[in-house]
Amino acid sequence: MNDFAMEKDFPIVCVGGSAGGLDAYIRLLKHLPADMGVAVVIVNHLRTVATMLHEILPQYTKMPVELITERLVIQPNHVFIIPEKRDLHILDGEFRLKPISKPRGWPDVITVFMRSLTEHWGGTLIAVIVSGYDGDGAEALQGIKEVGGITIAQKPDSAKQPDMPESAIESGYVDFILSPEDIAQEIIRIVHGL
Repeated sequence: MNDFAMEKDFPIVCVGGSAGGLDAYIRLLKHLPADMGVAVVIVNHLRTVATMLHEILPQYTKMPVELITERLVIQPNHVFIIPEKRDLHILDGEFRLKPISKPRGWPDVITVFMRSLTEHWGGTLIAVIVSGYDGDGAEALQGIKEVGGITIAQKPDSAKQPDMPESAIESGYVDFILSPEDIAQEIIRIVHGL
């Protein structure tokens, strides 16, 4: 294991999305350098359908794209994808998977993971909410801000499904409202400033 991973204090970019999210993930990843020392974790709402993101997204980034498995070590310069029907947590620098805690109605997997990050990660947190139905993630943004993290919502008129970014914006805890391309530029600016 490299020293970078051992430090467990590099920035994590949590990207939460759902319907229309694929378009946002592609537009974001295409504009992120592969070597800036952040881990990108894509938390996409999926209850029953198997995710294909780990097969689709590698063509848009030079970073390795991995489907998260139990106790997978978080590393910088990687893109990690939540598997379907699981809540995602983080502990001791590793991903932990649990059965989805809200099997009916809209899942809250983004909120669950963001709350885990605020409790168990020492590095800078950048929370990004992109296209999707419902408002998952919105209620965790306050916690991200309280630990000194940065929160970004996709500009609703650039999202295929604006519900989720609109809910995030309405929470009052969003620092930036940007298109996916501009979100990438803001992440680069934040990381260079650390």
